[in-house]
Amino acid sequence: MDATLDPNRVVIHPHLPLLIVDVDEVLGLFMHGFGRFLGTRGYEFRMDRFALFQNIFAPGADEHLDLETGRTLFDDFFRFACDDMEPAPGAIQALAELSKGAGIVALTNAPDHAREPRTRWMTQHGMDYPLLINSGPKGNAVAALSARTERPVAFVDDLLGNLDSVAAAAPGVHRFQMVADPRLRDMAPTAPDRHPRIDDWPALRMEIALVLGLTTE
Repeated sequence: MDATLDPNRVVIHPHLPLLIVDVDEVLGLFMHGFGRFLGTRGYEFRMDRFALFQNIFAPGADEHLDLETGRTLFDDFFRFACDDMEPAPGAIQALAELSKGAGIVALTNAPDHAREPRTRWMTQHGMDYPLLINSGPKGNAVAALSARTERPVAFVDDLLGNLDSVAAAAPGVHRFQMVADPRLRDMAPTAPDRHPRIDDWPALRMEIALVLGLTTE
């Protein structure tokens, strides 16, 4: 598995369709793992809103932690506890089926020091696909990757901002929203008129296969 910051160094087969897929809350249940890690540091993780740092509290506190402390905890999770995350139900099997006819690249927003543990996590769970670490909106990275194949491309993410970014930078890419954690689904901003939303991997696999021109047997 290649872990890199440069989309141009990821191996893309020019004659295969391509699936570009997020990791957190798409392939893995990030909030579960992060919540357990916060507990080991003496903090509470309350699912009050579709946010990250604003859900971290000292025990019994009414106000969430300051953002600087939240970012430090986020970085530490990827440094020390990145392996403690369950795969999203059905994700491993769906990617295995899709990989029979398409290339797959995982595109994740994470600290650079997360490359090795995140690569290890994916490999341990049978998702041995190229991994690209990104920062900020994902449109430019998806545009660079999709330009290297002549076949259809699909992109899956949980965040509306990333989906909108891809729509602007690579409008020909088929976009899908997926929110793997049921606790987050009602809170997640969504725009199904622009980006079809499917929160179930078996159903999403069928739709991805359809837009990529793959068989669905």
